[in-house]
Amino acid sequence: MRIEVTRDVFRLAQVFTISRGSRTEAKVLTVTVNDGDHQGWGECVPYARYGETLESVEDQIAGLPGEFDRDGLMDLLPAGAARNAVDCALWDLEAKRAGKRVWELAGLAKPGPEITAYTLSLDTPEKMRAQAAKNAQRPLLKIKLGTPDDMARLEAVRAGAPDAKIIVDANEGWSPEVYTDLAPHLVRLGVALVEQPLPAGEDDALIGMERPVPVCADESCHDRGSLPGLKGKYDVVNIKLDKTGGLSEALRLRDAAVADGYGVMVGCMVGSSLAMAPAVLVAQGVGVVDLDGPLLLAEDRENPLKFDTMGVHPSDAALWG
Repeated sequence: MRIEVTRDVFRLAQVFTISRGSRTEAKVLTVTVNDGDHQGWGECVPYARYGETLESVEDQIAGLPGEFDRDGLMDLLPAGAARNAVDCALWDLEAKRAGKRVWELAGLAKPGPEITAYTLSLDTPEKMRAQAAKNAQRPLLKIKLGTPDDMARLEAVRAGAPDAKIIVDANEGWSPEVYTDLAPHLVRLGVALVEQPLPAGEDDALIGMERPVPVCADESCHDRGSLPGLKGKYDVVNIKLDKTGGLSEALRLRDAAVADGYGVMVGCMVGSSLAMAPAVLVAQGVGVVDLDGPLLLAEDRENPLKFDTMGVHPSDAALWG
């Protein structure tokens, strides 16, 4: 079995800003697994927040042995971007070998389209209101916040999109005091969900704190091993394949989270349709879907995912799976 890794860059449609900084392009790694007769591929987005770089993830993949399967991969690499791309490539390879779709191999029901959030990046209140107005027809908007001065931004987005369902992602940018002050206003403005209001290492402050709007663990939740540490703090978990280390663990985390009583959100890093395709399978029937990565790009893969009023559609086999 031969594994190849290439770097790909996709231009963004506009500058994308969160509380940690801005970007104008998505830098991804594409992993191809070839057995001589068939080829599978997957994509990952190394994330600096988790100590990952393009180089470090390439090195992890380069250190893999010549032969292993999906189950063996779980012991060879930790949860993270490297394992994600390889795991998804192995699923794609297995599907092509079998002449079936990945959802069939995984024992899942045939997937359908799911309504996805569309993300408005962090900006001035005036510009965020304009972004919201431009996208007011979308049923679900996600707004990036995470500063002590977010009240004006919340008001502006609601004014720009009075009928849209809104979720908020603070990206660990608030303190307990800021969150407590904003919480009643989140209710007043009809916010349906708040992602990661406090830093992952400081989220014990959520224990016993009133949560009038459901709070979702993002940076605090990576794989099934994260679940015990979330009790009493969070109501929902955000599953991203670059955190779980692939489709295999993402499906297991989804089932374990539901069994533990958590709501489920399926999210993404900013990547191409190849990165979103496996996540669409995890997103079937969950509470919140946030797989808008390709909508933020100025360019995408061949045979990209279809987005329409029904949401994001499952991939064609020509793309993945």
